[in-house]
Amino acid sequence: MSFGPICQQCKEPLQIDASLVDLAPSAYDMIVATLPSSPSASAQTYTERVSPEVSSTSKAAWQRAKLASLSSNPGSSLSSRAQGKQVQRAPPLPNESFVLLQDSVIRSIPSTTAQSTRVKKGASKSQSNPPKDDSVERSQSHNPEQDHVNPSPLSHHLRSTARLFNLLSTRTDIDHPLCAECAQTLLISLQRQLDETKKERDGYIAFEKEIRKERDRESQGPSKEEAEKKIEKLKQEEEHAIKQLKLAEREREQLDGELRQLEADEKALELEETEYVAFLPAVANCLLEDRFWRAYNVHVLAAEQQSSQLATLRTAYTAGLATLEKLERTNVYNDAFCIGHDGVFGTINGLRLGRVPGVPVEWAEINAAWGQTLLLLYTIARKLDYTFENYRLVPMGSFSRIEKTTGDKANYELYGSGDLHFGRLLHNRRFDIAMVAFLDCLKHLMDNIKLQDATVDFPHQISKDRIGDVSIKLQFNQEEAWTRSLRHVLLALKICLKWATNGANG
Repeated sequence: MSFGPICQQCKEPLQIDASLVDLAPSAYDMIVATLPSSPSASAQTYTERVSPEVSSTSKAAWQRAKLASLSSNPGSSLSSRAQGKQVQRAPPLPNESFVLLQDSVIRSIPSTTAQSTRVKKGASKSQSNPPKDDSVERSQSHNPEQDHVNPSPLSHHLRSTARLFNLLSTRTDIDHPLCAECAQTLLISLQRQLDETKKERDGYIAFEKEIRKERDRESQGPSKEEAEKKIEKLKQEEEHAIKQLKLAEREREQLDGELRQLEADEKALELEETEYVAFLPAVANCLLEDRFWRAYNVHVLAAEQQSSQLATLRTAYTAGLATLEKLERTNVYNDAFCIGHDGVFGTINGLRLGRVPGVPVEWAEINAAWGQTLLLLYTIARKLDYTFENYRLVPMGSFSRIEKTTGDKANYELYGSGDLHFGRLLHNRRFDIAMVAFLDCLKHLMDNIKLQDATVDFPHQISKDRIGDVSIKLQFNQEEAWTRSLRHVLLALKICLKWATNGANG
């Protein structure tokens, strides 16, 4: 059964210090007067937080009262939930409030334990606890009046506790009592409000300083030297303004004289005109007609000149338009890589690519043609911004080669030789591998073009080392079939070049 107060915020039971419950009614006014303004920031026990000025007698009396309260009520009157919270909060929290009591108040604290209980537990304490020093024994037996048994009624305890909490609630804006957690939350909120108030105060102080500085600057007038310099500058400006004013007056007088002269000339001309109109109307009419025709002739000449200029501009525009159309039809790639045929041979820039038994073609011409063919494939791929995955093309004229970028990363020469020796077989094998690699690169480029434009049609499809129905390898192959496969290669390159340069690729 629990009679302790509960927290007014979280509704949890609180444990009240025995020294506060058992105070005499006359001590509550002193407690209220000595309420702390802010909680302590340390986590020490009550005896360690007591001010050094308090005598050792007061400390000893408080210790005896606390030990007696604990021994008389070992089970505690709190509920199991409150006892669990007390176990978790065994060390005093820094936000718990304590009251500093003087010797006069301590002496009036009635003892809450009976002599019989103290006698029964004396033996057990002497066995379990080590012997105390003489100062502690003297402090426990310094006044026999404090050891008499005079317990207060339970109702008196409850009324005293309620009165103490009511006094606390009336002095603050928060209902009491509060548990440690709620007190900590309240302290955090008040500290935040204090920090904001300090920032606002600092802003007002800074603003006040700026206002004072401005007032000081306004109150301080210019010095004598500055005033003299300013007066001298104003005098110079006045002299300069006077000179300009005199100059303007002279110009005005000159303009007034010219105006009077013009007015006199105007009057003379009006008089002559009146005379001519009055006495010679026919002459006046002739003069007016002459002026009209002169003006007409001037306008006609200007119109003819503008018409001539317009015709010139139109002719220049027509010539420029024709030149533009001619340039638009011009394809520099067709001029750089002219692909055609010469009988059974496919040609690129006039170089024959292939060999037949009846028409001997030098290997130097074939190698040069292969160099131009590899350069064309490299140029088309770069224009389409396409990169080959497995090979890198190295166009070097008659000594071009293809480098493999994966695996063993070998180099294959894309040129042949007509020398009759044993090493020719090995060279022709590398030459065949280079032509097959070229055919693989051409196939990937054709697939990329078909992916972008499905309307592009290639007459010969590529499969491994074959284009159409013939193989591109030279070894173990007839020269006519090899020449026909090279002609198919040039035809596929011509289709790729046309698609890449006619704007169909965007």
